Amino acid sequence: MTRPQFTALIVASALFMEQVDATVIATALPAIAVDLAVDPIALKLAFTAYLLGLAIFIPASGWAADRFGARAVFSSAIVVFTIGSICSGFSSTLEQFVAARVLQGIGGAMMTPVGRLVVIRSAPRSELVALMAWLTVPSLLGPMMGPPLGGFIVTFFDWRWIFWINVPVGIVGFILARLFVPDFRAEDPGRFDALGFVLLGTGLSGLVFGLSVFGQAFVPFWVSLALLAAGAVCTTLYVGHARRSTSRPLLDLALFKYRTLFTGVVGGFLFRIGIGAIPFLLPLMLQIGLGLTAFETGMLTFAGAGGALLMKFTAAPIVRRVGFKPVLVVNGVLSAGFIAVTGLFIYGVPHYVIVVVLLTAGFFRSLQFTCLNALTYADVPDDQTSRATSLSSVSQQLALSTGVAVAAFILEVLRSQSGDHSIALTDYLTAFLILGAISLVPVLTYLRLPADAGASMSGRRRRAPPADSDTSEGGA
Repeated sequence: MTRPQFTALIVASALFMEQVDATVIATALPAIAVDLAVDPIALKLAFTAYLLGLAIFIPASGWAADRFGARAVFSSAIVVFTIGSICSGFSSTLEQFVAARVLQGIGGAMMTPVGRLVVIRSAPRSELVALMAWLTVPSLLGPMMGPPLGGFIVTFFDWRWIFWINVPVGIVGFILARLFVPDFRAEDPGRFDALGFVLLGTGLSGLVFGLSVFGQAFVPFWVSLALLAAGAVCTTLYVGHARRSTSRPLLDLALFKYRTLFTGVVGGFLFRIGIGAIPFLLPLMLQIGLGLTAFETGMLTFAGAGGALLMKFTAAPIVRRVGFKPVLVVNGVLSAGFIAVTGLFIYGVPHYVIVVVLLTAGFFRSLQFTCLNALTYADVPDDQTSRATSLSSVSQQLALSTGVAVAAFILEVLRSQSGDHSIALTDYLTAFLILGAISLVPVLTYLRLPADAGASMSGRRRRAPPADSDTSEGGA
């Protein structure tokens, strides 16, 4: 094993902790709702609270790594995430649970993007696709273990243990990070964009939280509208601030001039809306809609992570053989189709069919993620990778939280139209069909890519452009 591969595996140990946490809570939602005496749909706040912490603090992760060193920031993030996990386990009200999840999100905000930055800077561009696969193999074990582990804990023990199991993983990750993670930092990180941090943090949190509580009794309706309006205004103000800034902005929107980054971030955002809803929507459908236990749900839903794990050994050869564009187009259509097909589970299909569908869907979905993540950095200069990492990470987390909010909003609208204000089985099918359609939209952005997009990473030979052509990255 090479040094970059070993570094990727250390980073992946932290991602493993995050992924176990995310998938365990998805399976445990109905049980947590009963214990906290809240509506299961209201527990979407548990998802979005975590993503809220991510959205606010991820923009500062790149600057913090450049200023204080990747090793210090990464190891400190593991500590914060672990403390947040402990607090989640001790929560007794929805408000306490939401606050603890925000704390976890703050830790995750520094952990994931800084860890990805360490991996990107540890190896040549030509090895990045394969290295991304190394990075995600252990983290994919989290989603495989999470659902059955969460179902087992909820069914036979107490749901609080799903958070406390993060403690030993966090301790091991912290020790390995302090000993082996390279301490990358910039010679001149520049001044921290405090105004940008306030505008962007307020804007993103307003949008995420406002969308999450929209239509819920958790806050008055006018408060939801005010949060959304404030979020939109502050985000707009940040865009103007970033364009006028003569120093380094918190999120550098000028990076969108690189076509591959634009496609990876914008196309990935739309694709992840559908994907982000699955951990919230699927367990609700299986447990509340079809009456399965948490353990049965976990034993079925882990199949998606199994398919994703299988894909990681084939991603690099596939991309090397056909290139990024064909993979993104064809695989994007297949992945969106599998999201829609998931809604057909309401018709009582055999469990082995559910496993096969989720296994196959996980394979194609993970291939899409790997390609999008690698393509995003294909044309970004080395001295701008930390800014690109922050931009990409914010987009990803915002998309996932939007997916949860959209799925919950669809169910709320459909439930409000029923006579007894209950969720019908067909409502889940409608939600999955809408989410599948949303995830299909970014295929249009993939079609606009040049045939040799991302050739420096795919390993395919880049074709020489005609002598009179415009080869600038920002070209149409």
